[in-house]
Amino acid sequence: MTRIPEPRRTFFKAPPSIARMTTTTGKTQDQLDKRKGFLFASGAFGWWAVMVPLFFRTLSQNGAAPIEVLAQRVVFGLPILLLILALTKRLPELIKAFTTWSSLKVLIPTTGLISINWFFFIYAVSTDRLNHASLGYYINPLFSILLGFVFLGENLSRLQKLAIAIAASAVVMMTIAELDAGSGFPWISLLLPTSFGIYGLLRKQVDVTGTIGLTFEMAMLFPICIGLMIYLAQSNTGIFMAESTPLPITLLMLLGGVFTIIPLVCFTNAVRLLPLSTIGLLQFTAPTGQLLLSVLFFGEQFTPLKFAAFVLIWTAIAVFIRDLVVTHKERQACLDLEVIE
Repeated sequence: MTRIPEPRRTFFKAPPSIARMTTTTGKTQDQLDKRKGFLFASGAFGWWAVMVPLFFRTLSQNGAAPIEVLAQRVVFGLPILLLILALTKRLPELIKAFTTWSSLKVLIPTTGLISINWFFFIYAVSTDRLNHASLGYYINPLFSILLGFVFLGENLSRLQKLAIAIAASAVVMMTIAELDAGSGFPWISLLLPTSFGIYGLLRKQVDVTGTIGLTFEMAMLFPICIGLMIYLAQSNTGIFMAESTPLPITLLMLLGGVFTIIPLVCFTNAVRLLPLSTIGLLQFTAPTGQLLLSVLFFGEQFTPLKFAAFVLIWTAIAVFIRDLVVTHKERQACLDLEVIE
């Protein structure tokens, strides 16, 4: 009987690009996921860029102090987060965070840091310093890289070092601009990235998701915020449900939790569907929107020296994005080689 020869075996594996061509359905699903991810990311960063500042601005113009806005953000936001955890059956994770020392020793300090960050962003909006906050959030990812270098031993690339140096120059230029205008040192531009950068550094040390961590932090702040709301009501210094407060403003204040949770839900879905490098690029749309809002609609001063400061920070961001693109291409090339081998 004639033996049929077996087909020759090859140890060559098709590159990912070829493999994707043979799986049309998978490619379509990947495209749909990316499209959804972009929509979620646009919703999150667009909300943080426009809706949140408008919300805080409206309340401050109607007499709400930043501390009252912060208190209501926590009081009305926590029930929504607890409901989300209950519906997704994740309340045991929250209980574990409250009963585990490894979580407590990190999440208690982060509670203080996030409250500082929230309060001074509200303060920036209510005192016509949204452009200072915008500069701070441009600086934030670069400051986080610097923290990783100092505390985690992460290496800095040549482009990252250049971006950080240019960002520092932008802060110097912004300081000169504010001193020239008689507005004082732009401390908000440094406080916001410092508080949020250290917050992120600490949160990397604990094994809890973003939603669990935020719920923990809001739960820790809840009793304090309830006390603040009672004090403001009794001392007639708050506007929530006050006789002189228009009903639409009172109803708007009840939406403080919704304004906090909506971008969070969008962001967590975006992170799930998009590469982190893409998220890193899209995050700059938020401070860009805040800057445009501050100048075009809030009427904040934007002198030539301030413009020069933002030109420097935009240059730093361009260098940072260039580094992200180069790093991504190098990693992708390494992955393709591993598949072929």
